[in-house]
Amino acid sequence: MKKITLEAVARQAGVGVATVDRVINERGGVSPATVRRVLQAAQQAGLKRLLPDEHRQPWQIELLLSSSDAFFFSQLSQDFSQLAGQLGYGHVTLHRTLIAEAEPEKLAAQILRAAAERDGIIVFAHEHPAIFAALEQCRLQQVPVITLVTDLPGAARLCHVGINQRQAGRTAGLLMGKMLNTPGDIIIISGRFDYLAHRQRVEGFSEVIASKFPHLHVHKVLGALDDRQQIGRQLEQQLYHRPAIHGIYNTGLGNQEIADVLARHRLLKTSLFITHELYPTTRRLLAEDAVVLTLDQNTREHARRSLTLMLNRLEHQQIPDDYEDGKVEFMLYTQENSQ
Repeated sequence: MKKITLEAVARQAGVGVATVDRVINERGGVSPATVRRVLQAAQQAGLKRLLPDEHRQPWQIELLLSSSDAFFFSQLSQDFSQLAGQLGYGHVTLHRTLIAEAEPEKLAAQILRAAAERDGIIVFAHEHPAIFAALEQCRLQQVPVITLVTDLPGAARLCHVGINQRQAGRTAGLLMGKMLNTPGDIIIISGRFDYLAHRQRVEGFSEVIASKFPHLHVHKVLGALDDRQQIGRQLEQQLYHRPAIHGIYNTGLGNQEIADVLARHRLLKTSLFITHELYPTTRRLLAEDAVVLTLDQNTREHARRSLTLMLNRLEHQQIPDDYEDGKVEFMLYTQENSQ
């Protein structure tokens, strides 16, 4: 192999010639992510001497999720783990890191670490300058990133996997509006506003109520930061001053806390309660007729699409559509089909 070819591979991979030499000659001491980049660059340059498949390490994928105690994230993490171990994903080693939603700088730092060590990143992330900067560094290092559940429009990422959050909010608003025939007030309880998904749900719901159901009014949007105690306290305060609430729409966690407050104010089963995700608490609340409807995001489909799109990119250099290829359809559950 001529030196100029080594240099060409090094330029293409964004590394030094010595690193290319170590990879090509299997001397070790190079991270898996860099090995992948060098091998891809060598292949594009026409080098035939690549490591045989049986000697190549599995793709190293970093999964970054919220450390929230919400059932959604524990189920999502479990689905990823199960799929990564199944036939068809045998060339994947999944590394899971959980980070608190109140720590975007910590998440950004972990993204940067993953960019140096992993072949790809799948992330649930804030709209925060440090996050956007970290994703730009991933792009420069040619490490593909898939955003999960809540999108980061304009960020340097491969694509987004998730439901249409605004459409979910509009669906909740449409169904609540059709079920409430008498004039009245609605309270929205939102998750963290620094996540686009919650803002889109709130906006979609509010748009439909305002445009299609003039007899209804969104009295208040409570931003309780997905803190269960805050959710209970804020709703308690609102109901103390305005007891005649006809509907409750919750975009995040805290369904049990909301049900407890409604029960204390004798509004449980009389105030229309719509929420998100199907899990043991919502199943029970649906069975008790306390919740009338829940919109579920289908965690397993999130995991399947994310892993498939990432592998297609790493192994076949496929570029997915920003939204279409990663679109997940949400599901509606009522008392009749949730048990």
